[in-house]
Amino acid sequence: MKSHYRAIVIGGGVVGASVLYHLAKFGWRDVALVEREVLTAGSSWHAAGGFHALNADPNIAALQSYTIDLLSEVEKESGQNIGMHMTGGISVASAPERWEWLQASYRVFQTMGIDDVRLIGVDEIKHRCPILNTDGILGGLYAEREGHIDPSGVVHAYARAAKQRGADIIEHNRVLELNRRADGSWDVVTEKGTIVAEHVVNAGGLWAKQVGRMAGIDLPVSPMEHHYLITEALPEIQALDRELAMIVDLEGFTYMRQEQKGLLLGIYETNHKHWNMDGAPWNYGIELIQEDTDRIADELALGFSRYPCLETAGIKRWVNGAFTFSPDGNPLVGPVRGVPNYWVACGVMAGFLQGGGVGKSLAEWMIHGEPEADVYGMDIARYGDFASNREYIKQTTGQFYSRRFIMSYPNEQLPAGRPLKTAGAHDAMDAAGARWGNSWGMEMPLYFAPKGFVETPALKRSNAFDIVGDECRKVREGVGLLDITAFSRYEIAGPQARTWLDRVLACALPKPGRAKLAPMLGENGKLKGDLTVFNWGDGTWWIMGSYYLRQWHMRWFEKHLSEGVTVRDISDAVVGFSLAGPNSRKLLERLTHQDVSHEAFGLLACGTLDVGLARAKVGRLSVVGELGYEIHCQANEHATLRRALLSAGKDLGVTEYGFGAVNSLRLEKSFGIWSREFTQDYTPAETGMDRWIAFDKGDFVGRDVALREQAVGAERMLATLEIDAVDADASGYEPIWNKGSLAGFITSGGYGHTVGKSLAMALVDRDSCAIGTALTTHIVGVERGARVIAASPYDPKGIKMRA
Repeated sequence: MKSHYRAIVIGGGVVGASVLYHLAKFGWRDVALVEREVLTAGSSWHAAGGFHALNADPNIAALQSYTIDLLSEVEKESGQNIGMHMTGGISVASAPERWEWLQASYRVFQTMGIDDVRLIGVDEIKHRCPILNTDGILGGLYAEREGHIDPSGVVHAYARAAKQRGADIIEHNRVLELNRRADGSWDVVTEKGTIVAEHVVNAGGLWAKQVGRMAGIDLPVSPMEHHYLITEALPEIQALDRELAMIVDLEGFTYMRQEQKGLLLGIYETNHKHWNMDGAPWNYGIELIQEDTDRIADELALGFSRYPCLETAGIKRWVNGAFTFSPDGNPLVGPVRGVPNYWVACGVMAGFLQGGGVGKSLAEWMIHGEPEADVYGMDIARYGDFASNREYIKQTTGQFYSRRFIMSYPNEQLPAGRPLKTAGAHDAMDAAGARWGNSWGMEMPLYFAPKGFVETPALKRSNAFDIVGDECRKVREGVGLLDITAFSRYEIAGPQARTWLDRVLACALPKPGRAKLAPMLGENGKLKGDLTVFNWGDGTWWIMGSYYLRQWHMRWFEKHLSEGVTVRDISDAVVGFSLAGPNSRKLLERLTHQDVSHEAFGLLACGTLDVGLARAKVGRLSVVGELGYEIHCQANEHATLRRALLSAGKDLGVTEYGFGAVNSLRLEKSFGIWSREFTQDYTPAETGMDRWIAFDKGDFVGRDVALREQAVGAERMLATLEIDAVDADASGYEPIWNKGSLAGFITSGGYGHTVGKSLAMALVDRDSCAIGTALTTHIVGVERGARVIAASPYDPKGIKMRA
């Protein structure tokens, strides 16, 4: 053990070993892994070892695909046998909605370019798994590159390959303390002495909680129990001349694979159980938890009915082991805001499936400053401090585990950890019929419904379709009132505020009393934000963006912070409402003595106005393409402001509406949103955001790379589509076909209630994006015609916004 390393990885499971391997592979040889016992001790040694293709997040699914490819490469490089069995895998559906979901998922794989996944019928399912009782099964999704490995073999393969590249493995050496040094490096205090490390990686697995607290961080993770059983040899399998395909029975809560000449049956029980929520005991290692068959009896019964040969099988071994889960089941990866040179790679529930992608992404992040892929879905910054609350962790991790195989719907609202954050007028809006969604812990209205209305979860248009449509029409015809508490707001001040903003944002900064759309780029020239910047004229500026990106954006701002400027997240202190519609100005005029005429307060103007009793920050903006205003007040004025706006607008047709209508209205204007049309994986030129970039203003983050791309031209472009939909609309990641060839994919979609068309926005190859081009897509798995139309099918010249 040396006294100094560039990076120390804490934890010798599959994730820690993968991180170490990738750091060494990408050029950092002066790195070491420190393990309190031996490699695999914790969760890795008892993992079932299966790897699957499906994931709800296409970016994470792509990293899973990377991991599957990597496994055989690492086996060859290390010389360590990993026991890979590429059996193929089938996810089977025995409910009509699930079969529709699998058909839609198949099309997402096509979007991703993964061509070894296909839909199969019952006969082929039975052929690939003769012991399966196919009663009630409607079909399945078959993936060629699914199977299972030897968990210990994989960990040792990563570790051996890392050692061959110069990395060190230090076993039987528990980390006791982590202490920050003045230069930003770390004293890693271990049982065998203190190591100085420039970077520390928490890959602690079951002990990630404790390793986080050593650095003052309370990570939103919890271990949970998970069962599987292994049978004795079965005559039905001994008689086969091939290995069974792996099966995931989505309605039966089980997964199955062959284990030698027996079966391994794993269960995601609905009656979940947490285990040592503050982290495993330090002396816990190659051990298991006593099985609890009574708790999993219902799921066992389903499994035994699906595989009748289990009825007479001998059980060779029960495994009840702990795995660590995050609130949404995805890993926690990346740098921790406010703790320089401390990185996390934990909560990786599917370590052998996702470990390779996690290791690659984190190593790229540490060495190059950004991962190659968009990994927001597993970025630690997707959570704030609110997620560290023990009860929040208990509810959300339990909900995820119990719903692991339960059908989820795009319009479904789940209850765990809610309500947590509510606006001042929440109770009043609730009484008015608000139905709530959730953004980063904040309750936000989706629509307003009559008393007793309950929305039915659906893959297709739900029973709230007409309610949302009515809200859209009322906004277009009168004036709509939208709660915008769930917007992020950052205050920038100080003598160097303008200079800093000019460096961080890619747009030309607005003059005093003006606002402007503000792209923000990463060093790689790709998007880092679609923001709005306000110059209030008194030396202070605001940046506004997506509420759920608060931790992510603050981490970015602080990374680039310089002397003479302060950045404050004021999102909890400042809230508000927006007005939109032709009667917006009339309503605002009734509540202020100041001139808000078009001449005095035109489009993108901003200033301080008296609005009723509130001294408000007001900007003339609209996210729905109408004459509109965003009115920002103090959090404790929210309810008062709502009452004033509703009272003053009674005869003007004022109506409260939610973000369901916003989605419809913004699609009619071809307005993109973050995580759909704009992500950190897309460039300004292909999304059209380059029209807001001031390339001639001087240097700014990402300028040179974006300028080179603009000179070459983007290979794909953001386009607006009209879909020949019947009872369902696009939601995102559906493939776009041009005469049978993949030509792009849908970024988001919905129904345009004003124009009466099913609309979508899509990233389409340059030679397929001309207006009028005939295309096809698949909506909930069904082929539908589509065509490229001109942007902004509603009010294409923007006359209403400029009224």
